[in-house]
Amino acid sequence: MQKTEIIDLDPQNEAQKLAFKQINYEWIEKYFKVEKGDLASLEDPEKYFLATGGAVLLACRGEEYLGTSALKPMSNDAYELCKMGVSEAARGLGIGGLIGEAAIKKARELGAKRVYLETNSSLTPALTLYAKLGFVRIENFTSPYERADVAMELYL
Repeated sequence: MQKTEIIDLDPQNEAQKLAFKQINYEWIEKYFKVEKGDLASLEDPEKYFLATGGAVLLACRGEEYLGTSALKPMSNDAYELCKMGVSEAARGLGIGGLIGEAAIKKARELGAKRVYLETNSSLTPALTLYAKLGFVRIENFTSPYERADVAMELYL
């Protein structure tokens, strides 16, 4: 079996951009509801993540894309883990942990002291994964997403 690699999105690679869009769209659609803010960022990850000083990562095995994550700066030393999804075919293979660890590592490389995320309380496996990665819940937050009822942070 081929090794899973984590790579940075190449904005010139249409297959990678399509994988980022499809994996995240399917993930959001399956577990939540796709909202207005999702569509713009999934259509143009270069504008919403890369051009702002963030990053988009892909987990791949050869030419097969298994998962994605995206980081967006919130301030000089804080990044939001905005998007994270695993393809239907790769669920249960530990890809979420790999892509989550890679996102934290990338945030460190970008100078982050804090990583923040928003999710939904119905996603017990994701909440367990985030806790395993070191994230803790925070109270009293405001989100642009209707689906977000849990916020978590990790200090690096």
